[in-house]
Amino acid sequence: MINLREVKWQNVCMPISRAESLEPFEYGAEYSAPVRGTWNIVHIAYLVPESFQIFVCPQACLRGVILTAAELSDDGLNRFATVCVQENNVLNGDMEALLIDGVSDILDKLDKKPRAVFLFSSCVHQFMGTDLKLVFSTLSKKYPMIDFIDSYMNPIMRKKITPDSLMRKQLFSKLPDVKKDSKSVNIIGNLVPVLRESEMIRHLEKNGYIIKDICDYKTYDDFNKMGESAYNISYLPGAVFAAGELESRLGQKNIYMPFSYNFDVIDENYKMLTGILGIENIDTNELKNKVTDRCKALKERIGNTAIAIDYTATPKPLSLARFLISNGFNVTRVYADAFSGEEKENFEWLKSNAKDMEICATLHPAMEKFAHMSEEELDNNVLAIGQKAAFYSKTNHFVNMLEADGLLGYEGIIRLLDMMDDAFMNEKDMRNIVTVKGWGCCA
Repeated sequence: MINLREVKWQNVCMPISRAESLEPFEYGAEYSAPVRGTWNIVHIAYLVPESFQIFVCPQACLRGVILTAAELSDDGLNRFATVCVQENNVLNGDMEALLIDGVSDILDKLDKKPRAVFLFSSCVHQFMGTDLKLVFSTLSKKYPMIDFIDSYMNPIMRKKITPDSLMRKQLFSKLPDVKKDSKSVNIIGNLVPVLRESEMIRHLEKNGYIIKDICDYKTYDDFNKMGESAYNISYLPGAVFAAGELESRLGQKNIYMPFSYNFDVIDENYKMLTGILGIENIDTNELKNKVTDRCKALKERIGNTAIAIDYTATPKPLSLARFLISNGFNVTRVYADAFSGEEKENFEWLKSNAKDMEICATLHPAMEKFAHMSEEELDNNVLAIGQKAAFYSKTNHFVNMLEADGLLGYEGIIRLLDMMDDAFMNEKDMRNIVTVKGWGCCA
């Protein structure tokens, strides 16, 4: 395997024992690997059924979002339109009129009006001091049957909150404040359905709870019924902002269960959840034995095969590395540019117990070297978990998973081990898979 520490910039890849913090790499110019599976704001907004997206931006900014919509099949373009900001709009100061008239022209030409419109303004509107409140109030009066959702394609705001987290919040910004059902629970912030075989889902349903998930809805009216739930369960870091806003605005109790592969953390999550709901706790002893047995069987099959993990596959790559190493697997690399504060304990454990495991950047300019390497230059006998790990390892044996794929709890771990087994036995077309934008998007 190539020694990444010999490339142009130092510290692009290092043993975790050498990492001094959860942000171990230099920040500056970035390399964008041709790995496109992760979702952006266009994909996320498509989760709301019967919705429409309108981007109001300069032409250069529109190219990317137009291509994103075009790649999502005909349905993607059928729910998408743009208004181009020209130089004269900036000079004449008629931004409000452009927004109102442009959106009106688009909506008036639609055969069927959408139930909701995600109206994306851009950084130029902030630079010009555009009165967005006037724009939204005018459009809402003109089209009272449509919910207009304030959305942003705005790079200058990313230091306050990431575009991803803001978009997940805005998905639910029009949920109505209605009477709450104490037996109704929402799953908030996920992009794909939570595993229905999850012991958490089965336990809640056994106790009479209705589980509501944005990924399950086909109509806007059904989606709006999520406003009836008394509780929101969130487990992804990107969902924290959305769940907090819903608790504040609608009074829905936020139950944040940090995603983890650690048995103690999973059990603590269940103890907290069942305590809040006032129901019996989940018996996990048999599930732990199932996970342990499945680990042993997989280890016998794959032996000492090198395993690489990346942050696009799971929000907790260090937690996954720790779990696999604790069960005898040979995790050699984790690809991530930084780690969340929730990974601190896993970080310290790996520094002490897996000192030679390497952590590698993904955005560092030196990683561009990999884009031009042949497979013969790399030891690609690697089982990868995640698209970036597969790309940088040049392997076709990989688990094609994003944001943990809804694989919660012990049953989720078992499903992941099954996916690793399948990836080890069967090759995928890595080159063609990783270039697909928004892998699995409902559009």
